[in-house]
Amino acid sequence: MMNEPISSIMTRSVVTVHQDDPLSLVKNILFEKHLHHLPVVDGRKLIGIITSFDLVKLGKRFDEYENIKVKEVMTRNVATLGPNNKIGAAAEVFLSNLFHGLPIVDEEKNLVGIITTHDILKYEFHKEYPRHKELWATV
Repeated sequence: MMNEPISSIMTRSVVTVHQDDPLSLVKNILFEKHLHHLPVVDGRKLIGIITSFDLVKLGKRFDEYENIKVKEVMTRNVATLGPNNKIGAAAEVFLSNLFHGLPIVDEEKNLVGIITTHDILKYEFHKEYPRHKELWATV
């Protein structure tokens, strides 16, 4: 059931930040775009990830974020999968860990997408209830 490639459901237009960006930019992006995970790239290469949880556990006031760089807070050892890995592999990683977003990279570690637990939930829901919008429209 989850044997389709991750590329079939991943987000391809990924919002990213750079390691020298201030945390104030990260906060603004996370809040304005309602995101929880921002891959950190150098060009197209994935070098880390920063999350909304990283900001919470930092314990700093928002007015201090301008003086803190992404590289001071980001996670550098990032779990990743490739676009041809199966959706089930992503689900297994999520179930075994306490994070909810996985960057998807090619063989050269270039960022090509991201998948989240929400993507998998939505995928499974649409598989189970393919006519859900049609049915709800009649209620």
